[in-house]
Amino acid sequence: MFDNLTDRLSSTLKKLKGQGRLTEDNITDTLKEVRMALLEADVALPVVTAFIDQVKVGALGQDVQASLSPGQSLIKLVQAELIKVMGETNENLNLKAVPPAVILLAGLQGAGKTTTVAKLGRWLQENQKKKVGVVSADVYRPAAIKQLQMLAEDLKLTFFDSDISQQPVDIAKNAIEAAKKKFLDVIIIDTAGRLHVDDDMMSEIKALHAAINPIETLFVVDSMTGQDAANTAKAFNDALPLTGVILTKADGDARGGAALSIRYITGKPIKFIGVGEKTNALEPFYPDRIASRILGMGDVLGLIEELEQKVDKEKAEKFARKLQKGKGFDLEDFREQLQQMHDMGGIGSMMDKLPGINSVPQDVKDKVNDKMLARQIAIICSMTMQERRTPDLIKGNRKKRIADGCGQQLQDVNRILKQFLMMQKMMKKMKNGNMANMMRGVKSNIRNMRR
Repeated sequence: MFDNLTDRLSSTLKKLKGQGRLTEDNITDTLKEVRMALLEADVALPVVTAFIDQVKVGALGQDVQASLSPGQSLIKLVQAELIKVMGETNENLNLKAVPPAVILLAGLQGAGKTTTVAKLGRWLQENQKKKVGVVSADVYRPAAIKQLQMLAEDLKLTFFDSDISQQPVDIAKNAIEAAKKKFLDVIIIDTAGRLHVDDDMMSEIKALHAAINPIETLFVVDSMTGQDAANTAKAFNDALPLTGVILTKADGDARGGAALSIRYITGKPIKFIGVGEKTNALEPFYPDRIASRILGMGDVLGLIEELEQKVDKEKAEKFARKLQKGKGFDLEDFREQLQQMHDMGGIGSMMDKLPGINSVPQDVKDKVNDKMLARQIAIICSMTMQERRTPDLIKGNRKKRIADGCGQQLQDVNRILKQFLMMQKMMKKMKNGNMANMMRGVKSNIRNMRR
């Protein structure tokens, strides 16, 4: 996520770390490079101009000039300004309404609205313990109604049926009345998208908004559209009283222009960010954490929260007790770790939160994907339980049998055995409480995954 911007800013600011003092000349040179990095990331020009001006004022201040580490002080200024541009703090959903609280989602076609309805419903259900209903008022795309129904059934959300012969206002009103009878806490309404902003679309959604008066009106926008996302959000905000934005497809956005432009251009907070296709790939938007990730500092707090929410605690405690008792880390343990990582949304979503991960070459990171994770699990599943418990047995013909059993190559089996040995060493370090060594081990493991 935002890899290009991270690489450019990290390399630019790194040059300052070795300098003894800041001068107007080196500040100006550095900020020129920062400006170019932001423009290449498709950040809106007014945002870039204001950002650079604010950082320059702070960098030329007495506190920074007198600092023992002026380079680090400038990095802190850049980080603080990134946070300020994106909104400073996370803004929660406002659900203070007579149930059901009505949430209306709007946006262009292809932004991922329907999937986001399901993701938001799941998030509210799992994190806020809310009883959630969903309905589609998109009467122009019958597939949208069916898609939402299938997602709702998978997630055990209450689905209210609708038909293309109905009017969007009637669909929404009927669903709200039905949600009251079912004593639901929240109902999320999906609306029709268009390929571009047009008068008919805006008139229809304004009429729908006026008829149901939602407590939250969220604009769903594709982050990969860059500063166009901010301009489209502004057009919607001029027509509707938006309460916030959901930024989708951020996992595929190497630039970051949308995240850095939307709040400044619209004045509306980004409340959630979509980081993958799976229905659990929706996170509250924390400007401070995103700023840290943009600067290559990772998001350890976010990673810990994700682990707490998604890791099977009973299995984790059992595994911890096993390590404490001095019992070795075996391939069955490795398989369980890989499976839990897969269930959490894959390697990509976790790697992005590791501090210093930008120092790992991009071509290596590109190879570390969820398909590889699935192949690794398949290789271990092709082993007998005795082989998983006693990895030293896996030699010669056993390796060939394992490879044939899962349709992989012999070198794939050798590669996972090598990775397993690395993980075994890391677990010993974790047992001894050396977290710094363990984090170095994680990055080393990623670098060696292709060898």
